[in-house]
Amino acid sequence: MHLFYTPDIIGKTYVLSEEESKHCIKVLRLGKDDVVYLIDGKGGFFKAVIEMPHPKHCVLNIIEEQLEYGKRDHYLHVAVAPTKNIERLEWFLEKATEIGVDEITPIICDRSERREVKPERLIKIITSAVKQSLKAYHPILNPTLKFDEFIKKAEGQKYIAHCIDEEKTALKDSVEPKGNYTVMIGPEGDFSPAEIRSAINAGFLPVTLGNSRLRTETAALEACFEINFLNR
Repeated sequence: MHLFYTPDIIGKTYVLSEEESKHCIKVLRLGKDDVVYLIDGKGGFFKAVIEMPHPKHCVLNIIEEQLEYGKRDHYLHVAVAPTKNIERLEWFLEKATEIGVDEITPIICDRSERREVKPERLIKIITSAVKQSLKAYHPILNPTLKFDEFIKKAEGQKYIAHCIDEEKTALKDSVEPKGNYTVMIGPEGDFSPAEIRSAINAGFLPVTLGNSRLRTETAALEACFEINFLNR
């Protein structure tokens, strides 16, 4: 199946971008009347045929469409501190997209070792994972926010996963199915005690993801897995 991400699709005819046209015609070697599939990132899944196989502006005719393709009955927002090694964050974004996540916000915490990310590359990684896993919904990557800014905006069932030895509830025992969830995952040095108190005061429930001490990106992926598994 040849799949293309086409977020601006409207009507029954679509022209692939120059980059996608080149990939379609020069790399995949597709021609007139060959079948391709399109996703718009908002739940639209389309079947199309190539009308004009031009390597710079390939014209497609859409012959079938499905709306809300693969729509889930819950919404997951993960706020995660960017890792010092950016490849670890990229790995998380790829795997979380494949498993199922709706929104990601990089957050800057007291102990963050990385305070900037390049969203253009991260979005490309998410888009690639969307196509790889045949998802019609494209996760949202929000601008980076400071911890205090984020906790004021968070919605739904709100959780903060941290490693300090104090009373916490297992995430799997806290989730109410078919909900709107926000999970915060801290940096390599964990959230500071002050941040944990601030989050709790803002309505976040402190949770644990198990007995093992997990890396930031592993903890974030574990949270994605648990919430998707509990909503299966």
